[in-house]
Amino acid sequence: MALADEESMTSKRSQSSPTSQSSQTGRSGQGSQTSQGNQAGQGSRTRLQRATLAAGAALTVVVAGAGAAPGAGAAQESTAGKPKLKLIAASNSVTLDRYEWDDASGVFLDLGTYLSVDDAPLEFKVTRKSYKDPVVAQQILRDGTSTKTKALPAGLVKDFTGLPGFIDVSIKNAAGEEVSATKGTFCPNNASGRIRPDAPATSKYPQSCPTNPFTLGSVWGVEKGWASNTSSIDYDKPVDLPVGEYTAEVGVAKQYRDLFGIPDDQHTIKLTVRSGEGGEGAGVTASRSSASSAHHGAGHGGHGTRSAKDPAAAAAAAAHHYGPRGADAPTPPAFSHALEDRGLAHHLGDGPGHTDGSRIAPALKPAAKRPSGRAGVPANVPKPDLRSLPAWDIAVTDGEDGDAPGKDYLAFSANVWNAGPAPLVVDGFRSPGKDLMDSYQYFYDAAGKQVGYTPSGTMEWDPREGHEHWHFTDFASYRLLSEDQTKEVRSGKEAFCLANTDAVDYTVKNANWHPENTDLSTACGQQNSISVREVLDVGSGDTYTQYRPGQSFDITDLPNGTYYIQVIANPENRLQETNTKNNVALRKVVLAGEPGARTVTVPPHDLINAP
Repeated sequence: MALADEESMTSKRSQSSPTSQSSQTGRSGQGSQTSQGNQAGQGSRTRLQRATLAAGAALTVVVAGAGAAPGAGAAQESTAGKPKLKLIAASNSVTLDRYEWDDASGVFLDLGTYLSVDDAPLEFKVTRKSYKDPVVAQQILRDGTSTKTKALPAGLVKDFTGLPGFIDVSIKNAAGEEVSATKGTFCPNNASGRIRPDAPATSKYPQSCPTNPFTLGSVWGVEKGWASNTSSIDYDKPVDLPVGEYTAEVGVAKQYRDLFGIPDDQHTIKLTVRSGEGGEGAGVTASRSSASSAHHGAGHGGHGTRSAKDPAAAAAAAAHHYGPRGADAPTPPAFSHALEDRGLAHHLGDGPGHTDGSRIAPALKPAAKRPSGRAGVPANVPKPDLRSLPAWDIAVTDGEDGDAPGKDYLAFSANVWNAGPAPLVVDGFRSPGKDLMDSYQYFYDAAGKQVGYTPSGTMEWDPREGHEHWHFTDFASYRLLSEDQTKEVRSGKEAFCLANTDAVDYTVKNANWHPENTDLSTACGQQNSISVREVLDVGSGDTYTQYRPGQSFDITDLPNGTYYIQVIANPENRLQETNTKNNVALRKVVLAGEPGARTVTVPPHDLINAP
């Protein structure tokens, strides 16, 4: 299948900001119920369809060709700017655990196959003009100072999670009978590592493929001399393989072999499936639907009893937020396979120094002291551009873990992101003995030098369980509007800890593919903090879930009918922006049902059907 060649202007992207230089994986509370008539109470267990596996640490070097038999395809010719791709297997055999739940059972297939990249990086730019337009994917071919783009076939890529149907996997039992045939999505930003010592020591590409339903632009890539794990795991759909011995055959789908010139290498891997009782996942029989009750409980009764390979913890990434950290902890979109292998999967969720286990982000340090001199913002200084995404992950609940009987709440997830061209940098400074911090917004020139500041309100300590950190006041506001958008119910959530939880659009000018503060614990400080720095970097957004009474909307006494969830960024204009006309987003919802059994229907938002 031929690609249409297009010459494009060479552009140079800034890869850093004054405050952010380390790696990140976006976290978001995605919902993926697919029909307009989906209702809360039916559950949301399809959130991580085609979930990708993000990694934050370099893997052990993958030896090209290990366990690989020569394929039938011809060797790929070397062309300037064109990556040489090959499917390789890290091992001739793997052992996987079978887990049992109260409603299903099975195995999560990671067979250790990688796509190796050489001669040139494998890079894609994936965008959509608006939510009314389809996703468009281009391959970026770099040859020194020259850059070309090649459009992928229209309709091939439908979202930002990766290349769909990239991998074909056939599982046969000991009798040679095929018992499973699956196709896997390939996220180039997946768990990866170098395949030779002279390859780049670090990867410039992001470390996950976004799963936020309202993502606008993404960059996928694998460095030259690296290999990326081809496994994709849908934690809601384990493969039902009984304990026993199998043979797995793995290959790249023909349309992608033709598209990218990949040899037709089929890898045969011996697969042993053992009971979860025999490994680190001993005794895992948790309900997947209730797994989320512990997902955000790091340090608060969530992870201490979970095994290193607990799939219930992984499945929690695909469910609603009913745990003690549910108020302020966005759901990670992907499970870190690299950390699973190192026995650190119990770090899923929000907690000290980590979010979803894919990396340990260092704490952000505020300026050494309060800014001094006359406050001011130079006329032409770059500023952030805060924008709201429409609400999603919408459901009717009875409050957090049912602690408000007799009440109905409309819960949702919302995101405010920064379209740039400058990061939002806010420091808080506390006077001894005071309950509030004075906050200041900083401004930087193109070289990263601080050139101005302005007071921006306050930060407050929130002592409630599930918060316990410093919130910047008046960052966003949530309201439920009547059908004519005149009457409103206001959410109690007004103050926020800022963190780069989601990669919303990494194609905007100055987008930072490796923002630093990637979780709440590295951005929000401790009770005894004297100062705090909170940052929202260019291209990234901050997802908050609204599941606690007082934060979600109390709809107990609201009549059935049509409403709009309104998300407002910077509602009091305390922050300096390049544009304040794009700060509001609306999402239509329809309430029905009886008190105590209310339902919500969420119509699609243009082409986005993510209730």
